[in-house]
Amino acid sequence: MKWLRRISKGLLWGIAGLMLMLLVAAAFYRNHPAAEVEARWATPPSQFVVIDGVRLHYREEGSGPPIVLLHANYASLFMWEPWAAALKDRYRVIRLDLPAHGLTGPEPSRNYSLQRIQSLFEQFVDARGLQRFVVVGTSIGGTVAMRYAADHPERIERLVMISPGSLEARVRGRTTPANVPKVADLLAWVTPRAFTAFMLRNDYGDPALVTDAVIDEWYSMWMREGNRQAMIDLLRQYVSGGVEAKIRSIRVPVLLMWGEKNKRVPLALAYETRALLENSPEVQLEVLPGVGHMLVQEAPQQSAAVIRRYLDTPLGFKTVAAASP
Repeated sequence: MKWLRRISKGLLWGIAGLMLMLLVAAAFYRNHPAAEVEARWATPPSQFVVIDGVRLHYREEGSGPPIVLLHANYASLFMWEPWAAALKDRYRVIRLDLPAHGLTGPEPSRNYSLQRIQSLFEQFVDARGLQRFVVVGTSIGGTVAMRYAADHPERIERLVMISPGSLEARVRGRTTPANVPKVADLLAWVTPRAFTAFMLRNDYGDPALVTDAVIDEWYSMWMREGNRQAMIDLLRQYVSGGVEAKIRSIRVPVLLMWGEKNKRVPLALAYETRALLENSPEVQLEVLPGVGHMLVQEAPQQSAAVIRRYLDTPLGFKTVAAASP
Protein backbone atom coordinates (compact mmCIF):
# COMPACT_ATOMS: atom_id res chain seq x y z
CA MET A 1 0.00 0.00 0.00
CA LYS A 2 3.03 2.27 -0.13
CA TRP A 3 2.13 3.32 -3.65
CA LEU A 4 -1.31 4.44 -2.45
CA ARG A 5 0.22 6.52 0.36
CA ARG A 6 2.62 8.10 -2.13
CA ILE A 7 -0.27 9.00 -4.49
CA SER A 8 -2.34 10.42 -1.60
CA LYS A 9 0.64 12.39 -0.33
CA GLY A 10 1.28 13.71 -3.86
CA LEU A 11 -2.34 14.75 -4.27
CA LEU A 12 -2.32 16.56 -0.95
CA TRP A 13 0.85 18.45 -1.87
CA GLY A 14 -0.65 19.25 -5.27
CA ILE A 15 -3.86 20.58 -3.75
CA ALA A 16 -1.90 22.59 -1.18
CA GLY A 17 0.27 24.05 -3.93
CA LEU A 18 -2.76 24.96 -6.02
CA MET A 19 -4.46 26.64 -3.06
CA LEU A 20 -1.29 28.59 -2.31
CA MET A 21 -1.09 29.73 -5.93
CA LEU A 22 -4.73 30.83 -5.87
CA LEU A 23 -4.21 32.73 -2.61
CA VAL A 24 -1.14 34.48 -4.02
CA ALA A 25 -3.00 35.28 -7.25
CA ALA A 26 -6.03 36.59 -5.37
CA ALA A 27 -3.79 38.82 -3.25
CA PHE A 28 -1.86 40.09 -6.27
CA TYR A 29 -4.94 40.69 -8.42
CA ARG A 30 -7.14 41.92 -5.57
CA ASN A 31 -9.94 44.40 -6.10
CA HIS A 32 -8.77 47.97 -5.76
CA PRO A 33 -10.89 49.94 -3.25
CA ALA A 34 -13.26 52.41 -4.91
CA ALA A 35 -11.83 55.31 -2.88
CA GLU A 36 -8.32 54.44 -4.06
CA VAL A 37 -9.34 54.32 -7.73
CA GLU A 38 -11.37 57.52 -7.44
CA ALA A 39 -8.47 59.34 -5.80
CA ARG A 40 -6.44 58.69 -8.93
CA TRP A 41 -9.08 59.09 -11.65
CA ALA A 42 -11.95 61.28 -10.33
CA THR A 43 -10.12 64.53 -10.94
CA PRO A 44 -11.94 67.62 -12.29
CA PRO A 45 -14.26 67.71 -14.16
CA SER A 46 -15.48 64.39 -12.69
CA GLN A 47 -18.79 64.54 -10.81
CA PHE A 48 -21.18 62.03 -9.25
CA VAL A 49 -24.97 61.98 -9.08
CA VAL A 50 -27.26 59.39 -7.48
CA ILE A 51 -29.96 58.23 -9.90
CA ASP A 52 -32.51 55.72 -8.60
CA GLY A 53 -30.05 54.37 -6.05
CA VAL A 54 -27.07 54.21 -8.43
CA ARG A 55 -24.13 56.61 -8.00
CA LEU A 56 -23.26 57.55 -11.58
CA HIS A 57 -19.90 59.05 -12.50
CA TYR A 58 -19.98 61.64 -15.27
CA ARG A 59 -18.02 64.50 -16.80
CA GLU A 60 -19.40 67.66 -18.37
CA GLU A 61 -17.29 70.14 -20.31
CA GLY A 62 -17.83 73.06 -22.67
CA SER A 63 -20.98 74.95 -23.58
CA GLY A 64 -23.32 75.03 -26.53
CA PRO A 65 -25.56 72.35 -28.06
CA PRO A 66 -25.40 69.24 -25.83
CA ILE A 67 -23.87 65.95 -26.94
CA VAL A 68 -23.92 62.84 -24.73
CA LEU A 69 -21.30 60.08 -25.17
CA LEU A 70 -21.89 56.45 -24.12
CA HIS A 71 -18.86 54.17 -23.91
CA ALA A 72 -18.25 50.59 -25.04
CA ASN A 73 -18.59 47.44 -22.97
CA TYR A 74 -15.58 46.90 -20.64
CA ALA A 75 -14.58 50.56 -21.23
CA SER A 76 -15.34 53.81 -19.38
CA LEU A 77 -16.02 57.47 -20.08
CA PHE A 78 -12.27 58.05 -20.23
CA MET A 79 -12.21 56.51 -23.70
CA TRP A 80 -13.82 59.74 -24.96
CA GLU A 81 -10.99 62.10 -23.93
CA PRO A 82 -9.94 62.85 -27.55
CA TRP A 83 -13.53 63.64 -28.56
CA ALA A 84 -14.16 65.82 -25.51
CA ALA A 85 -11.03 67.81 -26.32
CA ALA A 86 -12.11 68.19 -29.96
CA LEU A 87 -15.71 69.24 -29.23
CA LYS A 88 -15.85 71.22 -25.98
CA ASP A 89 -14.97 74.54 -27.62
CA ARG A 90 -18.39 74.60 -29.30
CA TYR A 91 -20.47 71.87 -27.65
CA ARG A 92 -21.61 70.89 -24.16
CA VAL A 93 -19.97 67.47 -23.92
CA ILE A 94 -21.44 65.07 -21.36
CA ARG A 95 -20.21 61.52 -20.81
CA LEU A 96 -21.02 58.99 -18.10
CA ASP A 97 -19.91 55.62 -16.82
CA LEU A 98 -22.66 53.04 -17.26
CA PRO A 99 -23.35 50.60 -14.39
CA ALA A 100 -20.66 47.90 -13.99
CA HIS A 101 -18.10 50.22 -15.57
CA GLY A 102 -15.59 52.87 -14.67
CA LEU A 103 -16.08 54.82 -11.47
CA THR A 104 -19.84 54.16 -11.38
CA GLY A 105 -19.17 50.56 -10.41
CA PRO A 106 -21.76 47.87 -9.62
CA GLU A 107 -25.51 48.44 -9.62
CA PRO A 108 -26.60 47.76 -6.01
CA SER A 109 -29.51 45.52 -7.07
CA ARG A 110 -27.29 43.73 -9.65
CA ASN A 111 -29.85 44.45 -12.37
CA TYR A 112 -27.90 44.93 -15.61
CA SER A 113 -30.67 44.40 -18.13
CA LEU A 114 -30.78 46.76 -21.10
CA GLN A 115 -34.13 48.04 -19.80
CA ARG A 116 -32.56 48.98 -16.46
CA ILE A 117 -29.53 50.64 -18.07
CA GLN A 118 -31.77 52.59 -20.45
CA SER A 119 -33.99 53.67 -17.55
CA LEU A 120 -30.99 55.01 -15.64
CA PHE A 121 -29.84 56.86 -18.75
CA GLU A 122 -33.31 58.38 -19.23
CA GLN A 123 -33.33 59.60 -15.63
CA PHE A 124 -29.78 60.92 -15.96
CA VAL A 125 -30.49 63.11 -19.01
CA ASP A 126 -33.64 64.39 -17.30
CA ALA A 127 -31.58 65.27 -14.21
CA ARG A 128 -29.11 67.18 -16.41
CA GLY A 129 -32.00 69.15 -17.90
CA LEU A 130 -31.46 67.96 -21.46
CA GLN A 131 -34.54 68.60 -23.58
CA ARG A 132 -32.96 67.98 -26.97
CA PHE A 133 -29.47 66.65 -27.66
CA VAL A 134 -27.16 64.55 -29.80
CA VAL A 135 -26.48 61.07 -28.44
CA VAL A 136 -23.44 59.01 -29.40
CA GLY A 137 -22.79 55.43 -28.41
CA THR A 138 -20.28 52.75 -29.25
CA SER A 139 -20.71 48.98 -28.78
CA ILE A 140 -23.14 48.50 -25.86
CA GLY A 141 -23.33 52.29 -25.57
CA GLY A 142 -24.51 52.33 -29.18
CA THR A 143 -27.28 49.91 -28.29
CA VAL A 144 -28.41 52.06 -25.36
CA ALA A 145 -28.29 55.19 -27.54
CA MET A 146 -30.25 53.46 -30.30
CA ARG A 147 -32.96 52.28 -27.91
CA TYR A 148 -33.31 55.73 -26.35
CA ALA A 149 -33.52 57.44 -29.75
CA ALA A 150 -36.17 54.97 -30.91
CA ASP A 151 -38.28 55.57 -27.79
CA HIS A 152 -37.76 59.34 -27.52
CA PRO A 153 -37.31 60.80 -31.03
CA GLU A 154 -38.58 64.21 -29.90
CA ARG A 155 -35.53 64.52 -27.61
CA ILE A 156 -32.86 63.55 -30.16
CA GLU A 157 -31.25 65.98 -32.58
CA ARG A 158 -28.99 63.31 -34.10
CA LEU A 159 -28.02 59.73 -33.27
CA VAL A 160 -24.46 58.50 -33.80
CA MET A 161 -23.81 54.76 -33.54
CA ILE A 162 -20.28 53.36 -33.62
CA SER A 163 -20.45 49.62 -34.35
CA PRO A 164 -23.33 49.04 -31.91
CA GLY A 165 -23.89 45.62 -30.40
CA SER A 166 -27.05 43.43 -30.54
CA LEU A 167 -26.73 42.32 -34.17
CA GLU A 168 -23.83 39.92 -33.60
CA ALA A 169 -24.69 36.28 -34.24
CA ARG A 170 -24.03 35.29 -30.60
CA VAL A 171 -26.78 37.50 -29.17
CA ARG A 172 -28.98 38.50 -32.09
CA GLY A 173 -32.65 37.68 -31.78
CA ARG A 174 -32.26 35.95 -28.43
CA THR A 175 -35.02 36.22 -25.87
CA THR A 176 -32.79 34.74 -23.17
CA PRO A 177 -29.16 35.59 -22.37
CA ALA A 178 -26.34 33.79 -24.14
CA ASN A 179 -24.54 31.15 -22.09
CA VAL A 180 -21.51 32.47 -20.23
CA PRO A 181 -19.39 29.53 -18.95
CA LYS A 182 -18.85 29.27 -15.20
CA VAL A 183 -15.12 29.43 -15.78
CA ALA A 184 -15.61 33.12 -16.60
CA ASP A 185 -16.18 33.68 -12.87
CA LEU A 186 -12.45 33.23 -12.35
CA LEU A 187 -11.94 36.61 -14.01
CA ALA A 188 -13.67 38.21 -11.03
CA TRP A 189 -10.79 36.94 -8.89
CA VAL A 190 -7.76 36.69 -11.15
CA THR A 191 -7.41 39.15 -14.01
CA PRO A 192 -3.84 39.69 -15.20
CA ARG A 193 -3.05 43.00 -16.86
CA ALA A 194 -1.89 40.90 -19.82
CA PHE A 195 -5.50 39.76 -20.32
CA THR A 196 -6.64 43.37 -20.66
CA ALA A 197 -3.89 43.96 -23.21
CA PHE A 198 -4.97 40.83 -25.12
CA MET A 199 -8.61 41.96 -25.25
CA LEU A 200 -7.66 45.39 -26.55
CA ARG A 201 -5.22 44.10 -29.16
CA ASN A 202 -7.84 41.66 -30.40
CA ASP A 203 -10.28 44.56 -30.95
CA TYR A 204 -7.83 46.87 -32.71
CA GLY A 205 -7.37 46.72 -36.47
CA ASP A 206 -3.65 47.23 -35.83
CA PRO A 207 -2.71 45.65 -32.47
CA ALA A 208 0.58 47.59 -32.47
CA LEU A 209 -1.40 50.79 -31.81
CA VAL A 210 -2.51 49.64 -28.35
CA THR A 211 -0.60 51.87 -25.93
CA ASP A 212 0.43 51.24 -22.34
CA ALA A 213 -1.66 54.26 -21.34
CA VAL A 214 -4.85 52.74 -22.78
CA ILE A 215 -4.10 49.35 -21.16
CA ASP A 216 -3.52 51.07 -17.82
CA GLU A 217 -6.77 53.04 -18.13
CA TRP A 218 -8.85 49.94 -18.86
CA TYR A 219 -7.11 47.77 -16.27
CA SER A 220 -7.55 50.37 -13.53
CA MET A 221 -11.28 50.52 -14.21
CA TRP A 222 -11.57 46.72 -14.29
CA MET A 223 -9.83 46.38 -10.94
CA ARG A 224 -12.14 48.82 -9.17
CA GLU A 225 -13.91 46.77 -6.52
CA GLY A 226 -16.99 44.98 -7.83
CA ASN A 227 -16.52 45.87 -11.50
CA ARG A 228 -15.24 42.51 -12.72
CA GLN A 229 -18.12 40.55 -11.21
CA ALA A 230 -20.58 43.21 -12.39
CA MET A 231 -19.32 42.88 -15.98
CA ILE A 232 -19.84 39.12 -15.84
CA ASP A 233 -23.33 39.66 -14.40
CA LEU A 234 -24.11 42.05 -17.26
CA LEU A 235 -23.04 39.48 -19.85
CA ARG A 236 -25.32 36.91 -18.20
CA GLN A 237 -28.29 39.30 -18.40
CA TYR A 238 -27.74 40.76 -21.87
CA VAL A 239 -30.70 40.14 -24.21
CA SER A 240 -30.86 41.97 -27.53
CA GLY A 241 -34.56 41.23 -28.04
CA GLY A 242 -36.29 42.60 -31.14
CA VAL A 243 -33.32 44.69 -32.20
CA GLU A 244 -34.23 44.79 -35.92
CA ALA A 245 -37.68 46.24 -35.17
CA LYS A 246 -36.11 48.77 -32.80
CA ILE A 247 -33.69 49.98 -35.48
CA ARG A 248 -36.49 50.20 -38.06
CA SER A 249 -38.48 52.41 -35.70
CA ILE A 250 -35.77 55.10 -35.51
CA ARG A 251 -37.02 58.37 -37.00
CA VAL A 252 -34.07 60.70 -36.34
CA PRO A 253 -30.95 61.50 -38.42
CA VAL A 254 -28.25 58.87 -38.00
CA LEU A 255 -24.50 58.72 -38.50
CA LEU A 256 -23.01 55.22 -38.51
CA MET A 257 -19.28 54.89 -37.89
CA TRP A 258 -17.46 51.60 -38.40
CA GLY A 259 -13.94 50.28 -38.48
CA GLU A 260 -13.15 48.39 -41.67
CA LYS A 261 -11.30 45.66 -39.72
CA ASN A 262 -13.89 45.27 -36.97
CA LYS A 263 -13.86 41.58 -35.98
CA ARG A 264 -16.31 41.83 -33.08
CA VAL A 265 -19.07 43.58 -35.06
CA PRO A 266 -18.09 42.99 -38.72
CA LEU A 267 -18.42 45.68 -41.37
CA ALA A 268 -21.19 43.71 -43.12
CA LEU A 269 -23.42 44.61 -40.15
CA ALA A 270 -22.85 48.31 -40.88
CA TYR A 271 -24.54 47.94 -44.26
CA GLU A 272 -27.30 45.83 -42.75
CA THR A 273 -27.89 48.43 -40.04
CA ARG A 274 -28.04 51.15 -42.69
CA ALA A 275 -30.67 49.15 -44.60
CA LEU A 276 -32.71 48.65 -41.41
CA LEU A 277 -32.78 52.42 -40.80
CA GLU A 278 -35.56 52.72 -43.39
CA ASN A 279 -37.54 55.31 -41.38
CA SER A 280 -34.64 57.60 -40.57
CA PRO A 281 -34.84 60.86 -42.58
CA GLU A 282 -31.08 60.92 -43.14
CA VAL A 283 -28.46 58.18 -42.78
CA GLN A 284 -24.73 58.55 -43.30
CA LEU A 285 -22.08 55.84 -43.03
CA GLU A 286 -18.40 56.54 -42.36
CA VAL A 287 -15.99 53.59 -42.63
CA LEU A 288 -12.50 54.10 -41.25
CA PRO A 289 -9.96 52.02 -43.23
CA GLY A 290 -7.73 49.65 -41.27
CA VAL A 291 -9.51 50.35 -37.97
CA GLY A 292 -11.08 47.75 -35.68
CA HIS A 293 -13.84 47.72 -33.05
CA MET A 294 -12.24 50.22 -30.65
CA LEU A 295 -12.51 52.97 -33.23
CA VAL A 296 -12.38 55.97 -30.88
CA GLN A 297 -9.26 54.86 -29.03
CA GLU A 298 -7.54 53.35 -32.06
CA ALA A 299 -8.07 56.37 -34.33
CA PRO A 300 -8.71 59.26 -31.88
CA GLN A 301 -7.83 62.20 -34.13
CA GLN A 302 -9.36 60.72 -37.27
CA SER A 303 -12.63 59.77 -35.57
CA ALA A 304 -12.83 63.11 -33.72
CA ALA A 305 -12.43 64.93 -37.05
CA VAL A 306 -15.31 62.89 -38.51
CA ILE A 307 -17.71 63.66 -35.65
CA ARG A 308 -16.75 67.34 -35.59
CA ARG A 309 -17.35 67.69 -39.33
CA TYR A 310 -20.69 65.88 -39.00
CA LEU A 311 -21.92 68.03 -36.11
CA ASP A 312 -20.77 71.28 -37.71
CA THR A 313 -22.60 70.50 -40.97
CA PRO A 314 -26.30 71.52 -41.00
CA LEU A 315 -28.77 68.73 -41.57
CA GLY A 316 -30.32 68.50 -45.03
CA PHE A 317 -33.89 68.69 -43.71
CA LYS A 318 -35.95 70.16 -40.89
CA THR A 319 -35.82 68.19 -37.66
CA VAL A 320 -38.91 67.36 -35.59
CA ALA A 321 -39.57 70.02 -32.98
CA ALA A 322 -39.08 69.00 -29.38
CA ALA A 323 -42.22 68.14 -27.48
CA SER A 324 -43.48 70.78 -25.03
CA PRO A 325 -42.43 70.10 -21.46
